[in-house]
Amino acid sequence: MEIKKLPRNKFPKALLEIPQPPKDLWIMGELPPEDYIYLAIVGSRKNTSYGKEACEKIITGLKGYPIVIVSGLAMGIDAIAHKKALAVGLKALVFPGSGLSSSAMYPKTNAKLAEEIYESGGCLISEFEPNFKATLWGFLKRNRLMAGISKAVLIVEAQERSGTLVTARLATEYNRDVLAVPGSIFSPNSAGVNKLLRQGATPITSSEDVLEALGFEMEKDEEKQAKLFADLLPEEKIVVDLLLEPIPRDDLIRELKMPTPTANALLSVMEIKGLIKEELGEIRLA
Repeated sequence: MEIKKLPRNKFPKALLEIPQPPKDLWIMGELPPEDYIYLAIVGSRKNTSYGKEACEKIITGLKGYPIVIVSGLAMGIDAIAHKKALAVGLKALVFPGSGLSSSAMYPKTNAKLAEEIYESGGCLISEFEPNFKATLWGFLKRNRLMAGISKAVLIVEAQERSGTLVTARLATEYNRDVLAVPGSIFSPNSAGVNKLLRQGATPITSSEDVLEALGFEMEKDEEKQAKLFADLLPEEKIVVDLLLEPIPRDDLIRELKMPTPTANALLSVMEIKGLIKEELGEIRLA
């Protein structure tokens, strides 16, 4: 993987606008197109299963949008965010807390992930000389670049005293949006996130919340529904035609005149698609 020194006129514009812009930048890979929107996702190195699931679900819903997932290659939420970004075809951009040479790259456990990001068309950027070894102050310094390049910073799990909160504070200072996934009041990993929410961070419970925060125009519910019903399979259309009014499940299955297991499977798929719903023992159009 070739390391290049980026000419200053090629620096991402957002990094030249922060109070302490980088003097030098080294890069492996290519910067995303200029019209892409950068979203930093950071969180606990010792994430819970809830944090992992929330992070992956939110990123999955961003598939197909011109969004770059920015993070720091750390263990935990950083690595989870990058892996899921690659899995759904989003661009990934990494700011490690070290130089970019293979001997300096930190943490070593994520060296393969760094290679996968490079090979997928993403990039790794550092303001440190290629052989610079990671230090505590280096991590704090690179946090400002993660916040500075991004339109918004999404926090997924953070303890009350956490480097993640430094990134959130810098984002606020740079006039970037701070987004946070609410967590359990019983989890130490959520104490920092819940504190951010009390201070005014935008609560994020879905991909749609993120897309709205990033300025994407969201389809209205009626438009989504119209698209869903425009692509009905023949057997789904039969169900829709029968549901002019709510019908008990057993009566609907009889009307469908197909084997009960087949009918139940069809109804389950339609419910997952958001076409129908079952309430009080009756099935109706969603």
